[in-house]
Amino acid sequence: MAAILGAVIGVIVGLAIGALLGYALRRSSVQDQEAAAQAEAQKILAEAQAKEKEVLLTAKEEALQIRAQAETESKTRRDEVLRLEQRVATREENLDRKLDNLEKRDTALAEKERQQDDIRSELDEMKKTKLAEIERVSGLTSQEAKTILLKDLEEEIQEEANRLVRVKEAEVKEDADRRSRNILATTMQRFMADVVSETTVSVVPIPSDDMKGRIIGREGRNIRALESATGVDLIIDDTPDAVTLSAFDPVRREIARVALTKLVLDGRIHPTRIEEVVEKAKEEVAASIKTSGEQAAIEAGCPGLHPEILRTMGKLRYRTSYGQNQLRHAVETSFIAGMIAEEIGADVNIARRGGLLHDLGKAIDHEVEGTHAMLGGELARRYNLNLQVVHCIEAHHEEIPVESTEAIVVMIADAISGSRPGARRETLELYIKRLEQLESIANGFKGVDKSFAIQAGREIRIIVKPDEINDLDSLRLARDVSKKIEESMEYPGQIKVTVVRETRASEYAR
Repeated sequence: MAAILGAVIGVIVGLAIGALLGYALRRSSVQDQEAAAQAEAQKILAEAQAKEKEVLLTAKEEALQIRAQAETESKTRRDEVLRLEQRVATREENLDRKLDNLEKRDTALAEKERQQDDIRSELDEMKKTKLAEIERVSGLTSQEAKTILLKDLEEEIQEEANRLVRVKEAEVKEDADRRSRNILATTMQRFMADVVSETTVSVVPIPSDDMKGRIIGREGRNIRALESATGVDLIIDDTPDAVTLSAFDPVRREIARVALTKLVLDGRIHPTRIEEVVEKAKEEVAASIKTSGEQAAIEAGCPGLHPEILRTMGKLRYRTSYGQNQLRHAVETSFIAGMIAEEIGADVNIARRGGLLHDLGKAIDHEVEGTHAMLGGELARRYNLNLQVVHCIEAHHEEIPVESTEAIVVMIADAISGSRPGARRETLELYIKRLEQLESIANGFKGVDKSFAIQAGREIRIIVKPDEINDLDSLRLARDVSKKIEESMEYPGQIKVTVVRETRASEYAR
């Protein structure tokens, strides 16, 4: 027991000694570390102090530079301010001198105005004195003298205005005539057409007079059947080897002509056969009408028209106006309108179509009430034609205001086609009546002495009374007469109105 206790005590004493030795060793190591740390700290402190001094030196140098730069800029600005102050002072001196000059000038102007007022007052007094003296000498008041002067001045101005009007009118007319001649000459050179007017033939030749009896039939049954089927009157008279057809509808007349021709060639003429032949003739004429419309459209260069438009236009093949075939007239108008439009820069396609279809309403005007221009426009609008083409159709007789160049071109082309030599024919009676009507219209105006229709009715020459009509009134009279002719007459082409005013002075030497 004692031995164990002694061993334990020995162990404890050993541990205590070891602990003491370890503590002493650790304390020595810590002291060494502290000494090294202090040395490092002193080194860092020394370096920081050195850098601080370096930074301070650098900052002082920069501060000195900034101060020197600021002083330089301040000096420059002071110099600039001094220079501006000198300029301002100089300008103020100049302004002061100018103000002094303006004041002197205003004073001088005021003095001159006062002098002018005095002069005006003196002139007014002198004018009143002179006017009173003139009135006393002339025996006229100022108002009467003014009226006389104004009248003389008005007459002088009117004469000058008449002269200028004549000069300008002559210049415009000369230029317009030259340009129109060039355009029409070019158009006429490019278009050539027959000058022989066509005539619708309503006479059917027969081989012998014996055929007339067969056409009439027993108790007239054949002729009644033919008239009933075609709506055409058959005139069988003493004319040898011919039967005349009469009807206001040219298509029905053509159907009757074709049917009668077939019956004459066939020889079998009885009511049943007549009905069969008339039906075939209707089909042939309908096909011919359609073909004629299509050929006219192709010839005029107007493709794409509605079939109903072509069929209606084909009916014009059997209609004439003053002996002129209306389908040929339509194609001719289309050609002329296209060429004129090309010459003046208008729409050629619109002008061609408007010229081809301008008389479309004539194919139906005997069936529907209204003018052919408006009927044609309504039909064209119904089948969705270009509105500009519709306007050309409706305006070609000026029934509505003309609103496009193409419409004017169509009007001109229509007039050219209708008035060219040989295009139309008139009876002598109608021709004489037109000349008499021309002279009657002219003689109905005040101041007209006499008038003469010349140039085959294409010019009316009016002799006026010179003491009642002056030069300006002559111009107005020519316009009024031409307007009256346009409103009250129908005529092909155009009519020239010439007013002649002549003053004669005669004296005898004794």
